[in-house]
Amino acid sequence: MERFSPDISHRQLLEEMTELVQIADRGGFETAWFGEHHTIEFTISPNPLELIAYMAPQTSNIRLGTAIVTAPYWNPIRLAGEAAMADVMTNGRLELGIARGAYQYEFDRMLNISQHEGAKYMNELVPAIQGLWQGDYEHHGECYDFASATSVPRPMQQPHPPLWIAARGQPTHEFAVANGCNVMGTPLSKPDEEVEDLGQKFDAACAKYPEVPRPRLMIARQTVVLDDPNDWRRPVDAFIRFGRHFENLFKNIGEVRNGFPEAVPYEDVANRDEYDPETIRRNQMIGTPDEIIPRIQRYADWGVDQYCFHIDGGMPHAEKKRSLELFIDKVMPAFADARPAAAGQQGG
Repeated sequence: MERFSPDISHRQLLEEMTELVQIADRGGFETAWFGEHHTIEFTISPNPLELIAYMAPQTSNIRLGTAIVTAPYWNPIRLAGEAAMADVMTNGRLELGIARGAYQYEFDRMLNISQHEGAKYMNELVPAIQGLWQGDYEHHGECYDFASATSVPRPMQQPHPPLWIAARGQPTHEFAVANGCNVMGTPLSKPDEEVEDLGQKFDAACAKYPEVPRPRLMIARQTVVLDDPNDWRRPVDAFIRFGRHFENLFKNIGEVRNGFPEAVPYEDVANRDEYDPETIRRNQMIGTPDEIIPRIQRYADWGVDQYCFHIDGGMPHAEKKRSLELFIDKVMPAFADARPAAAGQQGG
């Protein structure tokens, strides 16, 4: 859910998001992912577990995941219990993704700490949740300190729902693998070689911990599937607008008014490669099915297990819907022989 002006209501955005998730459910997508952000209209999701609980009765097969919950914003006991309840409410369809956090703007308002401190919270939170899901567990660390307690309820999936860690650097890849977590990565606006690099980091982490069953690697890309290859400029222009708002938050360099991040002035970005239309077209997943299929196959060859169709990016709902339908009808059949890990299987 995203908006750049108050002209569209939150209720309309919720209904549009629901329609997209239902299309993905019917189309055979494995998982729908929901993020966590606060005070920002740019990403409207103060608690992804709420959206997961809302979507559960409106879908049938698709798994429902957090991408991500921001570790420093959560107490381990609270997250373990609420995530377990979501797993029960979804009948065992929960995937729990965790990260250290992205926007200093949010950190300044939620905790008043540096975003870079988020890693130490995540490093304590993940094993604490795993312990609480197993039974009585006590924790005495730098970020969290509590006496013996357990998660109530316990998750439906055993030993627990699959855990995912958002990772870019080598230490985070190694932390994820060492703790039996899957990895979700994004090349952001970088070219496909960044995906190859993320795959190499993941492989190196797996090699460092050979005793751990190999987890899964997911890569998220802004994705637009086109009927006509000549229509590429329209989504690229939307991504440029999206990127100017995103840069404000990512670098904490602009104003946010009533929840709307101001866009970085176009003249400040016009001559930079990441805002060059041809570069965006080449780096992001924009094109016809025939153009997209070989690129995703290349990702698979680099060790990527799961491709995440990132549907946000400032495009109108009708265009998102058409792009998603084309992906289901024209792209996914090319990968019909790929077999995902069994639902609820940790690692694999």
